[in-house]
Amino acid sequence: MLIDKLNWRYATKKMDPAKSVPQDKVERILEAINLAPTSSGLQPFEVFVVTNPEVKAKLSEAAYGQAQVADSSHVLVFAAWDNYSVERIDAVVAHTHAERGTPLETLNAYYDGLKAMMLPRDAEVNFGHAARQAYIALGVALTAAAFEEVDATPMEGFEPAKVDEILGLRALGLRSVTLMPIGYRATEGDWLLGAKKVRKPMSELVTEIA
Repeated sequence: MLIDKLNWRYATKKMDPAKSVPQDKVERILEAINLAPTSSGLQPFEVFVVTNPEVKAKLSEAAYGQAQVADSSHVLVFAAWDNYSVERIDAVVAHTHAERGTPLETLNAYYDGLKAMMLPRDAEVNFGHAARQAYIALGVALTAAAFEEVDATPMEGFEPAKVDEILGLRALGLRSVTLMPIGYRATEGDWLLGAKKVRKPMSELVTEIA
């Protein structure tokens, strides 16, 4: 069933602005994002869900006028931490202790080592690491959307500085990484609608080492 849904999905080029994704489907997609795996359980990103038409129009301008952003039902903006810090890592430790009951001594033994590795690094290196965690969640989000038969388009084609400014991300210690407009495909005007999905043969993609 999952493979059927993944064959159904494609990077929708034209959304129907008259159709809105039901809230329960949006919530399940967001919950899937929350359940996505991340390095050391840090979840070093946040997701902004934009439905305001004026803000979507501004985001569309920052995305070189790509209409899916303005015409979508919701725009999910994945924004990664701009750097790792003692406070951010300690918050993960405290939350894990509260939820799981793991002794703080055990958690600190691990996360202190993580701090020793991460905190001396250049901020851009740490942002790159955080951004890769956001991309793992993006992949889960695309899969969840397909499972819900909600159209979604992953986007890197935008000006991050402009998106950061529109959403006030820098003041929150965040930087935009990728956009994911969701909605429903338009029946006309999408050159990719109905096109055959093109992927590598499995023999070129997969190498088995027995």
